[in-house]
Amino acid sequence: MEPMTIAIAGVAALAILVIAVGVAMSGGGSGVNARLERYASGRQDKPAVAGQGSLAEALQSSQALTALNKVVEQRDFGANLAREIARADLRLKVSEYLVIWAGCTVGVPILMVVLSVAMPGLRNPIVLLVGAFIGFMLPRFWLGRRKSSRLGAFDKQLPDTITLIANALRAGSSFLQAIEMVVRESRPPISTEFGRVIREVNLGLAFDIALENMVRRVRSDDLELMATAISIQHTVGGNLAEILDSIAFTIRERVRIKGEIRTLTAQQRLSGYVVGFLPIALAGFLFIAAPGFMQPMFDDRVSVIGLPAGIIILAVGGFAMFIGFMLIRRIVDIEV
Repeated sequence: MEPMTIAIAGVAALAILVIAVGVAMSGGGSGVNARLERYASGRQDKPAVAGQGSLAEALQSSQALTALNKVVEQRDFGANLAREIARADLRLKVSEYLVIWAGCTVGVPILMVVLSVAMPGLRNPIVLLVGAFIGFMLPRFWLGRRKSSRLGAFDKQLPDTITLIANALRAGSSFLQAIEMVVRESRPPISTEFGRVIREVNLGLAFDIALENMVRRVRSDDLELMATAISIQHTVGGNLAEILDSIAFTIRERVRIKGEIRTLTAQQRLSGYVVGFLPIALAGFLFIAAPGFMQPMFDDRVSVIGLPAGIIILAVGGFAMFIGFMLIRRIVDIEV
């Protein structure tokens, strides 16, 4: 790759990063809403230490960026991303996550350009595009893994939590007292989410609404089942302890069946990953280890609809691998 091409790509990447930082930096919001959010989430602001201001704080001090931040906060994607970050239990603002996202998208190709001194195959434009795609997907993959891991931990603790609430109700405690016991006796993420429910109720929010907020944050089918049963019991009455015991038994059986299904479909899921990613990994290795090996695929002497036949073949093969991967995932995705 020519030095001028690298320089132009670097300038363009830097411009994209600056634009992303400028548009994505979200402010702290209004004073009242920010204080309520900090209290409800259990976070406290730390006093600023002189001489330790970050670049994000310097950018936030600009009035122009503050105006841009308000625009970003009013967008649907900003609210949706904030919910995803909350479900993953990340101590990040939307602006900080977007800066990390833009940095990874730009940083991975730049790292490849630096490493191309030792491995010339990394200078291939297609490899750089693949690196940019990997950098773009890394934060989303990280966020998804954090979210699924937290949801899995929540679902595993939920049956014991429901049993604890039922026993506390039998002992004569009120429902709020039982929730407070859960906060004291349980571990995160159960204690964190139920603690937030208590704080929202203390702020004057109705208990049903606070419970709905927790269901919306966690997005757990088992928790939604529990919240629905509690709401119905508050409306029509009944023995809540027995209802919770039945729900806990149902959830334990569902967890057991899900574990058996994952065990029985482990080989098929692994086959899907092999079908989908082994050819891509092999092609990437060939690009780096032997850059000239794949060169005939891009020879335009044999063309179809104006494109080299090799590119058409690669596109068809990639589409077929994607369809196969999605079909395998669909087959092994068994609802319980």
